[in-house]
Amino acid sequence: MSQIFDFLFGQYADYAFWDVTLEIVAATLGLISVWCATKNHIAVFPTGMISTGIYVYLLLQWSLLGDMMINGYYFMMSIYGWYIWTRRNDHHQPTPITKMTRKEVRWLGLILIGSLIFVYAIYVWFDKWGTTTATIDTLTTAIFFGGMWLMARRKIENWIFWIVGDVISVPLYLIKGLTFTSLQYLIFTFVAVFGYIAWKKALHKSTTAA
Repeated sequence: MSQIFDFLFGQYADYAFWDVTLEIVAATLGLISVWCATKNHIAVFPTGMISTGIYVYLLLQWSLLGDMMINGYYFMMSIYGWYIWTRRNDHHQPTPITKMTRKEVRWLGLILIGSLIFVYAIYVWFDKWGTTTATIDTLTTAIFFGGMWLMARRKIENWIFWIVGDVISVPLYLIKGLTFTSLQYLIFTFVAVFGYIAWKKALHKSTTAA
């Protein structure tokens, strides 16, 4: 039992109390943000911005560059998403949940390819490429970049990207020594499945009403 505890939490012995506290706060706010997303509530963005802002600070200290860039990107896309979600159409209705268009599929492809190249270049620049963790980190960064862009545009497919990325991130963060964050992503996985179901029902309802 003690070995399991040491594996999960032993690394925190080397962390400052303040940093551990910040990770717990950021993880909690992240969960609240994702839950708000499943409810299609605008609070997904302010709670997410605070969470990602904290993670940018922590991950920079821990030299987890890919993760830091993910959270920095989340922060910026949250501003964009906040604007999109509150924007009104000609009928004075907020931006609805929709499926991707062909044009958006092409844009998504560019985002994924660009993300892979960009993160790889960053790792090479800082001479941190060459490990399995760096490779997986680059992949998850691209997945989450795409997912966040889709969420900001209120596209139902965003949940598929979150589910895939979350499943990969659970063991990845355990290996990195961030147990609380790994637990967060485990919960994210289940919440993302619930979010997809909820958004699918909302989309079907709005399509039927139209």
